[in-house]
Amino acid sequence: MKTLLLFRNFGIWEILIIALIILLIFGGKKIPELMKGIGKGIKSLKEGLSDADKDIDYIKDELRSKPKEKSHSEAPSRQEAPKEKSKEPEEPEE
Repeated sequence: MKTLLLFRNFGIWEILIIALIILLIFGGKKIPELMKGIGKGIKSLKEGLSDADKDIDYIKDELRSKPKEKSHSEAPSRQEAPKEKSKEPEEPEE
């Protein structure tokens, strides 16, 4: 008999007993809702992984199409540091 990777040490009887316990705990009406929620979660995970793969491919393509800079010897343009606000001492109210 073939066994699943997740259930290597479980036989058919153990799986049936676990399924019966789940049925008793959640009831017949809650199991379809539970499975629907799990299905939505898996679908969302797959979409997220697909989007991440597309983003990675897009970034790789951008990096390949950009011309490489020859050297870093050119000094970067200096940016002005943000000016500090002048702090005037506050006069105490009388």
